[in-house]
Amino acid sequence: MSTETTQDQAVIVTEAAAKEIKSIIENQDLDLEKVRLRVGVKGGGCSGFSYLLDLTETQKDSDEVFEQHGIKIIIDPKSLLYLGGVIVDFKDELMGRGFVFNNPNATSSCGCGSSFAV
Repeated sequence: MSTETTQDQAVIVTEAAAKEIKSIIENQDLDLEKVRLRVGVKGGGCSGFSYLLDLTETQKDSDEVFEQHGIKIIIDPKSLLYLGGVIVDFKDELMGRGFVFNNPNATSSCGCGSSFAV
C-alpha cells in the first residue's frame, strides 16, 4: 500500500528539474498523468552508492508517493532511508548540463556528483 510522504521527509525536486523532466516526458511522447519519476539509490559508483532517476509507469505498492511541480515522484522505502531531504536540481551551464543532487545525508561524494557515501 502506497503512502503519501511530506516534502520535508522526501526528495525535493526544484522547479528547474521539474521543467526539464516535463520536457523529457513531452519529447518522448509519454503521458504526464501516467509517468512517474522514480528516484532511488543503488550500490556502486566510486563512493559506494549511485543515484537513480528513471521515468516509469510502474509503481509498487510499497513505494512512497508524492508530487511536486506537477511531477509524480516515487521512491522505494530502502532508497528513502538514504534520500530523505535530497534536493534534485537541473543545471544548464557552460561546463555541463544535467541533474544535480544535493544530499544532506552524504558523508562524502565523488567529484562527478553521481555517487555518494553515508
